[in-house]
Amino acid sequence: MKASRLISAALIAVALSVPLALMARAEGESAIPASPSVDQVRTAQLVHGLLSDSRYAYRPRPLDAEMERDIVRRYLEAVDSGKMFFTAADVARFEPLAPELGMAVRKGQLEPAFVIFALYKERVAERVEHSRELLKQDIFDFTGDDRWEYDRKDAPWPADKAKLDAVWRQSVRNDWLRLQLAGREPEQIRETLDRRYRNLANNVAQLNGEDAFQSFLNAYTASIDPHTDYFNPRSTQLFNQSMSLSLEGIGAQLQRQDDVIVIRELIAGGPAALSGKFRVGDRIVGVGQGTDGPVEDVVGWRIDDVVEKIKGPKDTQVRLEVIPAEAGMDSEPVQIVLTRARVRLEEQAAKSEIIEIPGSGDAADTRVGVIKLPAFYQDFQGRRNRDGDYASATRDVARLLEQFKADGIDGVVLDLRNNGGGSLNEAVELTGLFIDTGPVVQVRESGGRVSVEADRNPGVAWEGPLAVLINRGSASASEIVAGAIQDYGRGLVIGETTFGKGTVQNLVDLDRWPGNEQQRFGSVKLTVAQFFLPGGSSTQNRGVVPDVMFPVTVDASEFGESTNDNALPWTRIAAVPHTRYGDFAPLLPRLNVLHEARIAEDAEFSWWVEDVEEFRAERAKKYVVLNEAERRAERERQEQKRRDRQAQRRELGLPLDPLAEDTDDGLFANERDIAVDTAREKAAEERPDPLLHESAAILADAMRLLNSDQHLHAQVLPESTRPNSWAR
Repeated sequence: MKASRLISAALIAVALSVPLALMARAEGESAIPASPSVDQVRTAQLVHGLLSDSRYAYRPRPLDAEMERDIVRRYLEAVDSGKMFFTAADVARFEPLAPELGMAVRKGQLEPAFVIFALYKERVAERVEHSRELLKQDIFDFTGDDRWEYDRKDAPWPADKAKLDAVWRQSVRNDWLRLQLAGREPEQIRETLDRRYRNLANNVAQLNGEDAFQSFLNAYTASIDPHTDYFNPRSTQLFNQSMSLSLEGIGAQLQRQDDVIVIRELIAGGPAALSGKFRVGDRIVGVGQGTDGPVEDVVGWRIDDVVEKIKGPKDTQVRLEVIPAEAGMDSEPVQIVLTRARVRLEEQAAKSEIIEIPGSGDAADTRVGVIKLPAFYQDFQGRRNRDGDYASATRDVARLLEQFKADGIDGVVLDLRNNGGGSLNEAVELTGLFIDTGPVVQVRESGGRVSVEADRNPGVAWEGPLAVLINRGSASASEIVAGAIQDYGRGLVIGETTFGKGTVQNLVDLDRWPGNEQQRFGSVKLTVAQFFLPGGSSTQNRGVVPDVMFPVTVDASEFGESTNDNALPWTRIAAVPHTRYGDFAPLLPRLNVLHEARIAEDAEFSWWVEDVEEFRAERAKKYVVLNEAERRAERERQEQKRRDRQAQRRELGLPLDPLAEDTDDGLFANERDIAVDTAREKAAEERPDPLLHESAAILADAMRLLNSDQHLHAQVLPESTRPNSWAR
């Protein structure tokens, strides 16, 4: 999915995800080079060779005139996705460059790509200067019927500078109004916004030739298919870290605030946390290597450069100069020496909880174990090295299932919501925890050859009742697991139709052909195959359709594979023989009746449905009004709604919402007090989750109905040999 192009900061434990425009060093402007480096020329040639060769690419695409125009379009979308910097006149100037961009790919003649990027930087500087001047003008009357049309994805490019000025005028006014509604005084607002715009200008000014190169190559790879990406050497390293759920460093998540790198979170068990010398909000202003290496002043550096200095091989030392959170920036820094270690990123690992579903009448309560799996991770290097404790989603889930059995859990919900995928091998092995050998996924390569990835380990880790919870954010490996469970009749699938990503990617090291000992050229995450479920259906474009549907949060026209204009179509191939443990079709009508009756009385679920409807209505508008009275009335309505709901929770004995008092403060994440912002993120994780609770209730209904109706049990689970055994 498109989200796979982003590398989560939590996974690398050193940074937050940062837009292209914010990943820059403010140490003086970085000019975009007039010509590419030798390595960039060679990299472009290697990428072109790889993507145009059917031996490697699943769907190679010739670099013809149509594709050249496509590259231009995607490149412009990458650097100016909101159409806030370029005018239609600028875009018209770029159109004749399309053939030259083809040469940029084929032969590494990247000058046209650099020209476009350099103009982007120039336009950002102009826009920011214009916006800062607007702050000095008397344009902040909010009594009219103006509006800010924030969703500009499908908007035309502004015809000229005057039209672009008008767009920015409304954008600045909306920024001001948000802060005004949050209770800030005009001078505070002016200072906050001036700093915001100035930081944007400084940051973009420092984007360099490597940023331009990676952005351009990804415009080319995206023209092949939505899931092929180019990673430079540094991005390759971060991607591998994200998959292994580990890194070698100090174990701290960092964030840039203005020109300073600030500690956002300390990872439990990491050197920084164990030292007891750091707090959230502490600022890192200098980094030195070893116990006596020179300390470099890192104020103003881009966050990825600071991270590179702080990370390093385990058992080596790094020296940090730190200004405590409570001290002024002119205070004397404290010097702290840490020994780097291998840090396991537990925050992204599988987690469990138990939900008690009350029984009716004399029936006992049902205890449902929940496993939340955010990704299908695997430490590939650790597995190759036969490290006994390498990170693996399957191994972690297996341990949780063993604990569930020891605790006497009645059923299990596997929560794959917003799980964007990961390792195909992990998807196969994890499915094998619930089935007793058999095919899990069929893989068709570019030449048409179909292979079968199967669970070959006899036995199951969990034979009891099972449900898989999915939503539109469940993609790729998540769809393999949910689809296979559905094909086998092994459990119920609950939620929303999934993303629809039915393709397989491999990470191809571009240094393998020159035989480089060090990373010079990076890697390509390349689409190499399409997967099909055991029953023969692809999940491509259509996704996995659940047995029990929840209201749709986003539909196929808003998010998912179907929104990609060059996505593969849905198709199917022949099924492969596989066990059918059950057929839930006879059970579903009764489950849906019970589900509908319950959610009609479930306050939290009803509120969620109401919020989804409001969100979709607002999303469809694609604008906000710039009338203060209207905005304030809507703000007060929302605040009152949250207060009313909190009061109802108290009356009903429901868990309170920890964010009930939370309101829009008008600030960006990097403008807030980090300790407060982090606490708010943690509180969000504790909010009531009516969808998860309802999924557990549906599974409990299924268990009760099947245990109480022998005829129904025989229809649904003909192979079951004993109560509450759905797998044998």
